[in-house]
Amino acid sequence: QVQLVESGGGLVQPGGSLRLSCATSGISVSRNVMGWYRQAPEKQRELVAEITVAGFTQYADSVKGRFTISRDNAKNTVPLQMNSLKPEDTAVYYCKLARVGDYWGQGTQVTVSS
Repeated sequence: QVQLVESGGGLVQPGGSLRLSCATSGISVSRNVMGWYRQAPEKQRELVAEITVAGFTQYADSVKGRFTISRDNAKNTVPLQMNSLKPEDTAVYYCKLARVGDYWGQGTQVTVSS
């Protein structure tokens, strides 16, 4: 029933921007805590950004001021705007539905390289 599908990843040069989107089915993003995580090779999956039902957002220190998470209630999507990208941002980015028994998308690859 629940489906999360990430899109928007790709190759971008340092300093560039990308906009990821998490498309959902079977839920209402307005009624759930949604998050973006990322996992680089040989590293743990880490929180990038999260938005609560009330609209409160939190960010990893490494992306604060550069990334913005939002929510499109009408489309049931969760965009992640990424600006001033750095090579260290290279990772697979995952959308997460935070519940008991978390739901994850398949991920979208972001590569930042010159």
